[in-house]
Amino acid sequence: MADVINVSVNLEAFSQAISAIQALRSSVSRVFDCLKDGMRNKETLEGREKAFIAHFQDNLHSVNRDLNELERLSNLVGKPSENHPLHNSGLLSLDPVQDKTPLYSQLLQAYKWSNKLQYHAGLASGLLNQQSLKRSANQMGVSAKRRPKAQPTTLVLPPQYVDDVISRIDRMFPEMSIHLSRPNGASAMLLLDIWSKSNYQVFQKVTDHATTALLHYQLPQMPDVVVRSFMTWLRSYIKLFQAPCQRCGKFLQDGLPPTWRDFRTLEAFHDTCRQ
Repeated sequence: MADVINVSVNLEAFSQAISAIQALRSSVSRVFDCLKDGMRNKETLEGREKAFIAHFQDNLHSVNRDLNELERLSNLVGKPSENHPLHNSGLLSLDPVQDKTPLYSQLLQAYKWSNKLQYHAGLASGLLNQQSLKRSANQMGVSAKRRPKAQPTTLVLPPQYVDDVISRIDRMFPEMSIHLSRPNGASAMLLLDIWSKSNYQVFQKVTDHATTALLHYQLPQMPDVVVRSFMTWLRSYIKLFQAPCQRCGKFLQDGLPPTWRDFRTLEAFHDTCRQ
């Protein structure tokens, strides 16, 4: 059973302290309002000065009274017990050399990063599962009516099945070289360079569009169709410098060719023309 944290806080005094803070803020605001208004509403200079000083002193007394009341209540509130069940992790904060071995702060940062990653991964999974097969750019010559209904499956596929799918895709796209490897056992990966950044703006835009396409083509029930659809879309860039924009009809705009390819029709567009 988990340890119970003892919190010795006077809730009634805590509620009164909140009201006292609000009263103190109001009295301080009245002091600044008094200073802002200055001396007015009196016929003579002497009368204005006396009225201003009296009003200002009353507001200062109110601030002092509210501050004393807040200090009195703060002593009655109490404070939570410091004996939290940190177990062995509490010893990490005792490191005397934080500059050289900031293990405790790094552990907290990693914990926050892990929570954010899990949260955003859950959101991305929910959005990707809303995709439908009709958004695929490649129907492979089979109509939707004749396509057999796919049963829900998981992404854990036999290695032989993956090898056969990649082999067929390799024969379908002779313009592109595809290499399959398994560096960590059964998990397969295609040989792609995803880390180095191109020095040319046109290929940087193509990389950004390819990343968007990877998120677009997603169907866990039929992973082979997803891979073929993405490869068909990627092959459309073989005419990157030859196809004009389908909207403006120009080959270049701001010195760049049409780098966007429609996910369904594979037509070429400039970034500003596809809006």
